Amino acid sequence: MVFRSLLLFLLFNCMGKIKASDTTIVSALLKRVIELQPKENGVFPKGLFPSYRTYALNKERQKADINIFYTGLIVFTLEKIKSNLSPYQQSLVEQIVINAKPTANKFKNKGGRDTYNFWPTDTPMIFPNAGWLNLFDKPQALPDDLDDTVILLLALNVDQATAEKVHQLMQQYINKEDKRINNTFDMYKHIPAYSVWFGEKMPVDFDISVLSNVLYFVQANNLKWTNADSASLQLIVSVLKDKKHLTDANYISPHYGKTEIILYHLSRLMSLKPIPSLEKFRQDLIVQAKQLQQTKQDFLEQVILSSALLNWGEMPVSIQINENKSLRELIEAEEFSFFIANMASMLPNQMKKMLGSISVGKFTYYCPAYNNVLLIENMVLHSNYAKKIYQ
Repeated sequence: MVFRSLLLFLLFNCMGKIKASDTTIVSALLKRVIELQPKENGVFPKGLFPSYRTYALNKERQKADINIFYTGLIVFTLEKIKSNLSPYQQSLVEQIVINAKPTANKFKNKGGRDTYNFWPTDTPMIFPNAGWLNLFDKPQALPDDLDDTVILLLALNVDQATAEKVHQLMQQYINKEDKRINNTFDMYKHIPAYSVWFGEKMPVDFDISVLSNVLYFVQANNLKWTNADSASLQLIVSVLKDKKHLTDANYISPHYGKTEIILYHLSRLMSLKPIPSLEKFRQDLIVQAKQLQQTKQDFLEQVILSSALLNWGEMPVSIQINENKSLRELIEAEEFSFFIANMASMLPNQMKKMLGSISVGKFTYYCPAYNNVLLIENMVLHSNYAKKIYQ
């Protein structure tokens, strides 16, 4: 019944006939998210949403990966759409959020600053449950990163003073003359944009999806733009102008790796507040998303393209559903990876290109709960679009 309702929603919501708030679909999906959230400590800490990684060169082995990334994204996304849900659905979101937020402490910088690590900081590790590789946990542990930090600060809804303090700290971790990036296109090497990492010893690493999240954090907290913010925007604009997000997605966004996901990040940033230099690309980006919709896409790739278009105020085409699969199989498809751990992204140019092309050091990440949240978000965006048209 829920599957059939979802099919009807995706086919007819654009005509205003079905609204997410009037159906049981969103409630059912939220209940599934609650079901997936651990109620006690086990392989995953209580409240932390399970996610799994798969090595690109050995897809038969899946490992449990204890990270804060997906839990932060789930809380951030649900809090963002909460006001558009029914009172009952809001109570479900509150239950998820209350249980999830305390897990952030396990990933917070041990020196006390308000930055966050992808993996736990109370017991430093790299690639949890990785066997002999965990012998290198302490000496090789990665530093905190800007992506997890801004996602967690948005999810936790920190106060203005905390946001400003972290933003000021971020100014130290940029591409600069005495520490120049060596693994991007030559025309971008001079741009003093943010690096992905807070670590002093880490090479500078660009990712325009991460930069989109950083600028979302700046805009959402009404922070005063710095030279690094403007430079990061300049890098994004240059990439869009050169269409590198279409031809070299894995290179200019190595931690997300797909044009569809880059477009989703850009649309989310642009839906918050207009940024004039990005608005110039709005119609081009809409056309690009629509063209991608015409190609063969997995269910969740269709969902994020649909959400991107709705964020830009454009009605997407109907999502195609394979009725030979159950609703859960469609949503929780292990083939869909929103995030990539790409160790080659930190290497010098030629090695980055060579190893990246054959997927050495590349791990794809899968989080069934976040997949459900992506669909919930899409349904809310559909409903909001229909309301605007038929008011």
